[in-house]
Amino acid sequence: MNALLKLSGLIDALTERVGKSLIWLVLIMTIISAGNAVMRYTIHYSSNAFLEIQWYLFSAIFLLGAGYTLKKNEHVRIDLVAGKFSKRGQTWIDIFGIIFFLMPMAIAIMYLSWPVFMLAIETNEQSNNAGGLTVWPARLMVPVGFFLLVLQGLSELIKRVGFLKGLCPDPTEKPKGPTAEEELALAIKAQKGEL
Repeated sequence: MNALLKLSGLIDALTERVGKSLIWLVLIMTIISAGNAVMRYTIHYSSNAFLEIQWYLFSAIFLLGAGYTLKKNEHVRIDLVAGKFSKRGQTWIDIFGIIFFLMPMAIAIMYLSWPVFMLAIETNEQSNNAGGLTVWPARLMVPVGFFLLVLQGLSELIKRVGFLKGLCPDPTEKPKGPTAEEELALAIKAQKGEL
């Protein structure tokens, strides 16, 4: 079990790194969106490429950040039933959900989306919009995002079993610390200090 907990720690570190990187995409997407709006209303110029890159970045944030959201225990939950159970009971519900719902869904989507990505590469699929972008990067985000979600699901499963065996703390406890927004503000301040 200790080897599995070390594996879980490695997966968590990867997920944390991906999640922290995605925070910057929010800022980039906002700048592109604002720049596109300003150009449209001041010099009456717009481009489908600007709109599509915003969609790509939003997709990257959503798909690649799903594992990070799971790690941070920020997915929407309806604790109508689970809230009435002890921590151990809630952990068993999580284990059941990870094994029978999360993993099969994520593995199926990852598996089924790979041929779609490969077809986009082989055919050099382009956007239907004039001036649009190449489509394969967006198609790639689906299997990669669900692969990262499967990895984090495995990590969460290991941590929950470890918690039940008394080998690690409760993985559902939210750590005390800055929110994602506060982390972004701190990163921007640190970046300004380096310039």
